[in-house]
Amino acid sequence: METRQTLTGRAKLSYALGAVGKDMVYMLSASYILYYFQDIMGVSAIAMGAILLAARVFDAFNDPIMGVVVAKTKTRWGKFRPWLLIGTLTNAVVLFAMFSAPPDLSPGGLTAYAAVTYILWGVTYTMMDIPYWSMIPAFTDGGKEREGLTTLARSCAGVGSAIVTIVTVQAVQQLGRIFGGSNAREIERIGFQWFTLIVAVLFVLFTVLTCINVKEKSTAEMETVSVRQMFQALLQNDQALAAVIAIVLINCSIYITSNLVLYFFKYDFGGIGWYNGYTLFNTFGGAMQILSMMLLYPLLRRWLDNIKIFYVGLAMAILGYGVLLLLTFTNMSNVYLLFIPGFLIFSTNGIMSILTTVFLANSVDYGELKNNRRDESVIFSMQTFVVKLASGLAVFIASVYLEFNQLDRSTEISEADKLVDWSLNVAQSAKTGLRMTMTMIPIIGLTIAFFWFRRKYTLTDAKVEEIAAPVKEKRAAEESK
Repeated sequence: METRQTLTGRAKLSYALGAVGKDMVYMLSASYILYYFQDIMGVSAIAMGAILLAARVFDAFNDPIMGVVVAKTKTRWGKFRPWLLIGTLTNAVVLFAMFSAPPDLSPGGLTAYAAVTYILWGVTYTMMDIPYWSMIPAFTDGGKEREGLTTLARSCAGVGSAIVTIVTVQAVQQLGRIFGGSNAREIERIGFQWFTLIVAVLFVLFTVLTCINVKEKSTAEMETVSVRQMFQALLQNDQALAAVIAIVLINCSIYITSNLVLYFFKYDFGGIGWYNGYTLFNTFGGAMQILSMMLLYPLLRRWLDNIKIFYVGLAMAILGYGVLLLLTFTNMSNVYLLFIPGFLIFSTNGIMSILTTVFLANSVDYGELKNNRRDESVIFSMQTFVVKLASGLAVFIASVYLEFNQLDRSTEISEADKLVDWSLNVAQSAKTGLRMTMTMIPIIGLTIAFFWFRRKYTLTDAKVEEIAAPVKEKRAAEESK
């Protein structure tokens, strides 16, 4: 019988560092690829929106395929670590190439370059992301050890995302100046290239440490889920379907703002040091998102059930967008005023990340009782799919706005201009369109999500407790056979 020692501190730290590097790479691509190619390199916004939407939908379907490939792999190093290392190395190279587009390419050439590199990035990221999370059962025992490591890795993934969200724009500005950018756009183009190289190197280093210090069991098995299984389980479970559609609506609404907030600070809020305000706002927002998960949700849970907390969160977000819309039509000279809507919107995002898991977990128990089949892995596989779908839809909507307003074409710069107030020459109609897109579309999406969820989702705390008893009896009966 195979025995295994308790997971060492070095193994835990190495696995956690892998999560930091992995999500630094993901956040860099997810948050800045549209801005890089559309605003800095001049690729058509609508072309970029179509590329990103198609690539993310393709990537969502590609996840189950990669899961099958990993599950069938057998090597002396295990089935997970080889793909983790191969995927990381290739993804790091593609990431650097993606943010190093040759500036002298024709518009059509740049569009093709963006399409090829982004699709390759998605494929190679999936190549390492699937084995990274799937390998947890291969080197942990169940129970507290596995739960503790999963929590640690998810938390460190959040740290990696937060680091990139906070430091990217500042780092790009500084590196672009150090390495000889001749004007404002050249500073950003060169800065992104060097910053991406730093992130890629850290990504490889952290993954190598994970592969060296984490030893998987040679007998580890991996459960795989097909796209067909996902959709069959979803259509047969009305509560899972209700939760998934609400998740798509909410995530799409919030992602629209996250895709445009950089443009808002650069072209509307303005100022020569616009990136300082952007960094400060993101730092505050990231802190609120984390604190809402750690403090606000547990506090609300003392008095409210999860469905009521869901409604409170939606109301907070809608109020936040309303306040943001009002503030944008005042003299926005102080970034701290934006902390008011920022608190409401970012806190909602943190709360929803918890409730998403809770509602899907409840739908699994409901499905087991209704369909006499427990589709846990199938239902939770939908999380990745719907997040990518919502992200793709959001970036496409943002790109449609950018295509019609051409914010970056409104300001002429000379070779000597290293510091530019981009907001000075932007048409007021373009600013108004930006504000409306960032606020009114999310308000509409969140309102639809509210009424959809209220009508379709019925798993209250009392209903969940009612379901738990027969499910528990059913499992006990099966185990006694």
